[in-house]
Amino acid sequence: MFSCPLPSLFFILLLFQGGSVFSQTTSAETDKTPKYANEFLNIGVGARAQGMSLAQVASVSDVTSGYWNPAGLTSLKSDLQAAAMHSEYFAGIAKYDYAALAKKIDTISAVSFSVIRFGVDDIPNTIDLIDPGGNVNYDRITTFSAVDYAFILSYGRKGMPWKKAVAERGVAAISALPIEGFRWGINAKVLYRHIGDFAKAWGFGVDAGVQLGVKKWLFGAVAKDITSTFSAWSYSLDDRTREVFQQTGNEIPSNGLEVALPRVVLGAGRGFHLKKISILAEINSTFTTDGKRNTLVSSNPVSIDPGIGVEVGYNNVIFLRLGAGNIQRVKDFDESESLTFQPNLGIGLRIKRLYIDYALSDIGNVSDVLYSNVFSLQLDIYKSAKKL
Repeated sequence: MFSCPLPSLFFILLLFQGGSVFSQTTSAETDKTPKYANEFLNIGVGARAQGMSLAQVASVSDVTSGYWNPAGLTSLKSDLQAAAMHSEYFAGIAKYDYAALAKKIDTISAVSFSVIRFGVDDIPNTIDLIDPGGNVNYDRITTFSAVDYAFILSYGRKGMPWKKAVAERGVAAISALPIEGFRWGINAKVLYRHIGDFAKAWGFGVDAGVQLGVKKWLFGAVAKDITSTFSAWSYSLDDRTREVFQQTGNEIPSNGLEVALPRVVLGAGRGFHLKKISILAEINSTFTTDGKRNTLVSSNPVSIDPGIGVEVGYNNVIFLRLGAGNIQRVKDFDESESLTFQPNLGIGLRIKRLYIDYALSDIGNVSDVLYSNVFSLQLDIYKSAKKL
């Protein structure tokens, strides 16, 4: 009998990546939907949003709407818009990347396509480090990756006054909701997740969102995973891997179905203008339905996690962003509890058609492992080269 460090680590990775998917079909006791399923989809995209602590649902109006609220796609100011982002977590161990492209269809509708990758690469596979005879050979160490992908196709559409809709679209006006300032959108997303050659999963889900602008006030709501998002996991473990798992006391995973329950995000914001200075403030509240979480309002099955963000711009060129969110109860050594929150900070620069954004999250050192620098780019593309 011998011990090997990887199976325990690998089992932790399985839990981290797929929750308790492989235990869902074994007994009534374990037949429960895991919390934090597909949590990589809730990290957030864009340095602007990160600087504002993810408070975006009501005010988002660019290509990142495909992630935050597809209703915002109808507010695109350019004919075509592209975005990209890179950030790292857990001291650079995990890498989070995002790219998207959005295009206007006509005056009242737009589409976008987004790709998200969250991955841990070069994980040592020490299954064969020690052979059955107890001999150690470091040349037998290989590496693998644990990666989550999301592919999101989004569509957004806005309403208009009924008379204007009839004038512009005739009989087809019935397809445009006659509410000025109202916008709606929908996402269809496909998930692909894999852990080396050991496990993989395919999933599918749907999101829907709305926005409403009333003078300087902005309101928004998005329902993520409205039909629940199902991911089917399959495992491919060879005889050698199974043997090591059994010898080290790890459970052999079996095929199963992971379910991500719906969550709803509500938001409200307001814009202010003082000559060349613009101010946008927004507050969001996220309602999760997968059980009690460590949030400001913690209950079963619904927990509520609020976040607030502020953006101050000068001449639509330079932007400063502040945010606060991730409010949690932390227990001290003396068993007393205190509330903590995660402060974020961000800056942005617009150079004609190009937006360069940076955000520093968790600047209060609430959690060292979540400390992150986030960079993102956004480019406006017009049909006419004269437009800037």
